[in-house]
Amino acid sequence: MPNRRDFLAGSLAAASLASLSTRSLLAAEPKADHRWPICVFTKPLNSMSFDDMASALAEAGYDGVEATVRKGGNVAPAEAAEKLPEMQKAMQKHGLEITLITTDIGDMDDSHRATVLETAADLGISRFRMRYGKYDHQQPIASQLDHWKQRFGKLADYCGKLGVQALYQNHAGENYLGASLWDLDRVLTDIAPDHMGVVYDIRHAQVEGGMSWPVTWRMIQPRVRMLYVKDYQWVDGRVENVPLGDGLVSQRFFDAVKASDLNCPISLHEEYLDHRDPALVPQHLEAMTTDLKTLQQRLGINS
Repeated sequence: MPNRRDFLAGSLAAASLASLSTRSLLAAEPKADHRWPICVFTKPLNSMSFDDMASALAEAGYDGVEATVRKGGNVAPAEAAEKLPEMQKAMQKHGLEITLITTDIGDMDDSHRATVLETAADLGISRFRMRYGKYDHQQPIASQLDHWKQRFGKLADYCGKLGVQALYQNHAGENYLGASLWDLDRVLTDIAPDHMGVVYDIRHAQVEGGMSWPVTWRMIQPRVRMLYVKDYQWVDGRVENVPLGDGLVSQRFFDAVKASDLNCPISLHEEYLDHRDPALVPQHLEAMTTDLKTLQQRLGINS
């Protein structure tokens, strides 16, 4: 994509893009008449055509989609330059936007980084979710955090010049950087949140934080640029995903969001049905419609 490379080479243009704020990134949000445009994670809908997917999700009432641009996703990374514009066109036809793309990009060394992110930037898709960092339990934690800080810093600089925003999701589990959120806050200390921010997942935060999750919520909130919503319960010592409103995710969280000054998208994740079975697509769409209504009720949004 020579035009994009020429663009990046221009120092004045790069400096201008580096000054992009979250407010400007959010200026092209979809049709929502509230401050939290709601999209849905499309992982369970991989078997659908782009047009059928867009039609069904628009009818359900969503403002946009969180598209998977990774191996086995809606768009294969190597085909992003061709397929991502097709997906965007289908979404726009039905009044939706691609709010976020979920990728396997975690640093500058990813072989598909330029193809995926430059295509997204050219299309005006301003956010992408990063690959998780995973701890090596044989190595000191502090040195691993320093390693991530350096690698994330380089990727964030690139994102600032390109005009896209990297988002890192907190994910529960002993292997994941960011599960506790304290470690992620340390890694991101010197990185501008508008170049690399946090997509805050309340389900994973409550699983890890138990009763103390409000503390890490307050700590990380200045870096939050998007929210993930889903629900869970504990069954025989294991976490089980459930429909929104049927589990332990607290209304206190939604009240905290309403009381905050956050003006950012929310992505709803329906993960309690098997996403690998195409025969379940009708059930997924029904579940996504029901979960959306529950989310709107919890936020006090008129559907």
